[in-house]
Amino acid sequence: MKSVFVVEDGHTEQAMIKALLGQAGFVVSVASNVDEAWNWLQNNALPNLIVLDIVMPGKSGLELCRMIQEHDKMKDVPIVFCSSKSEEFDRFWALRQGAKAYVVKPYAPKELLDTVFTHIQ
Repeated sequence: MKSVFVVEDGHTEQAMIKALLGQAGFVVSVASNVDEAWNWLQNNALPNLIVLDIVMPGKSGLELCRMIQEHDKMKDVPIVFCSSKSEEFDRFWALRQGAKAYVVKPYAPKELLDTVFTHIQ
């Protein structure tokens, strides 16, 4: 089974993404902030894809994306940002950090699923 790691600080949004991806047949793990996510990534088998929010308390998702891209073992894991930041510059900057795709909240469930299926290894 393919695995997806969701990094999202909103518990309702986190639960919704986990349920959506779980129903689609993915094994889903979650973290609520960058430090928790980094710890998880270093201590577990790497996921096939990461769904990452940008705005979180403490470090941002953009910072985590850069950390992942700079790590030899993790840099090939595709990252899909899922964020309420909807300006074109936000999308541009996220993709520039190494993300494969950018989904704006609120999104249609099919949009997120299609994006995940497109980029999962």
